[in-house]
Amino acid sequence: MNTRQLLPAALLTLACATAHAADAPRWWCPLATPAPAHANAAVVTEALAHLHDQPQPMVHVHTQGLLPHQGIHDASATAERDWPLALRAAVAWRLSGKPELLQQVTRYLDAWASTYQPDFNPIDETNLANLFQAYALTRDALPASTRDAMAALIRRIADGYLAHLQAKAGSTYINDINNWQSHRIKLLATSAAALGDPQPVAAARERLLTQVAANIRPDGSTVDFAQRDALHYVTYDLEPLVQAALALSPYGKDNLLEARSATGSSLAAALDWLAPYAEGKRQHQEFVHTSEPFDIERQKAGLKGYGGIWDPHNSAALYAQAAVLLPKYRALAEQLGGAPSVLQACAPSLEHK
Repeated sequence: MNTRQLLPAALLTLACATAHAADAPRWWCPLATPAPAHANAAVVTEALAHLHDQPQPMVHVHTQGLLPHQGIHDASATAERDWPLALRAAVAWRLSGKPELLQQVTRYLDAWASTYQPDFNPIDETNLANLFQAYALTRDALPASTRDAMAALIRRIADGYLAHLQAKAGSTYINDINNWQSHRIKLLATSAAALGDPQPVAAARERLLTQVAANIRPDGSTVDFAQRDALHYVTYDLEPLVQAALALSPYGKDNLLEARSATGSSLAAALDWLAPYAEGKRQHQEFVHTSEPFDIERQKAGLKGYGGIWDPHNSAALYAQAAVLLPKYRALAEQLGGAPSVLQACAPSLEHK
């Protein structure tokens, strides 16, 4: 289990790398900042390689709690490949101005907006954030019908996750404070940012800090580490929270990675707790004392990452994302490498300045 809005149509052929800050979207990806040419070229090349792929939307997707080949796991996994493809095409369009890439994004957004029905399972839906970002990157250049349909879907998702978070406020049930909650907050934050709506943005900021208080302990360790005895779930818990902080970053002056919760905990403290493992200074044998039976099922099925020593490179995307808001993580992100090419094109260079 496991990584930005907007050019007027008249500027369709303008490469995003030359945009001025005033043209930059209100999103966590600072596209106005020039990225290394090789990163930009890689994104455009990858997007063009999929130019003729066709969307494969589903009414519902479901992989949570399923092994490969069980239920609709495989069909869902295939359909979900559309989401990063749409985002890659949107970023590539912003970088190159190629109209065929905008057409590709439109196809994907139309297909999913007219088909998908949210079920508000945050594990199944977490990567929908790719579609929110693709929409936000292309919104002003989309056909009105596409723009309206996607905005309606994003609004349904924002409203649904906010309603759940409000209904469960104060709950100590494990799935209301572990990675499930982190992914709910990510979906609320990224949908709110894509809509640019101050009310859900404010709610997402509040819920993010509430989750930091409930999930991150004073020493920086997470509830998920205690529950699963696995750094796999530390990264799976922290990534959505960092992504939420990134999405919300244009809407406030404080750095949400450093912001202290009511208990004094912070995302930065959790990232610092994980850092010695990511740097290779410490090791961890994964899932030895997990309390989740499904972890054992995945071990027995031989799924990669559910046993043995944790691979630090599994935190590459996490620290690349964190480095956008906290430069102190740039060296570690550079050491880990392997950040998605889309992120490389969207984030400031990780090179030391």
